[in-house]
Amino acid sequence: MLYDDFYVKSLIRSVEDWPKPGINFRDITPIFSDPKGMRMVADAYVHRYIASDITHIACIDARGFLIAAVLAYELQKPLILIRKKGKLPGKTISQAYDLEYGSAELEIQENSVKAGDNVLLFDDLIATGGTLLAAIELLTSQGAEVKEVAAIIDLPDLGGSQKLQDRNIPVFNLCAYEGD
Repeated sequence: MLYDDFYVKSLIRSVEDWPKPGINFRDITPIFSDPKGMRMVADAYVHRYIASDITHIACIDARGFLIAAVLAYELQKPLILIRKKGKLPGKTISQAYDLEYGSAELEIQENSVKAGDNVLLFDDLIATGGTLLAAIELLTSQGAEVKEVAAIIDLPDLGGSQKLQDRNIPVFNLCAYEGD
């Protein structure tokens, strides 16, 4: 099935003033209740990365897990979970970061990746880039190289994708919302 960006974008719901006033939240959950939309999204990533040199897929808690798990399965790659602080068992390393409506901390299990690993980092959305930059720090601190960041949605007006590109990390997204 071919990817139809108009169809997929029509499934994304805008929720105004959530999680706090002034935030226009882009909700991807309707994609998961639409088999056609879910197939289009998953297939778009599978086709992009099937012949790549990616050795691992890392994803960010929690919506990033949903597509990344499908992608890891289809590409037969290990899936690395990056979670909010206190959600992973065993020894972890953590990284604090700011987001557009607060601050938080991410963790990854020690030795999840190593030098020579080429990682695709997946999240549902790129906003200010704080979450993704924290995840990149966690991965690179263990020796891995982040080859690309992938997301369903980019909000370029918030500058996150530019921050990633300024660090020479390519960015791929399926749709963007600019000026709204």
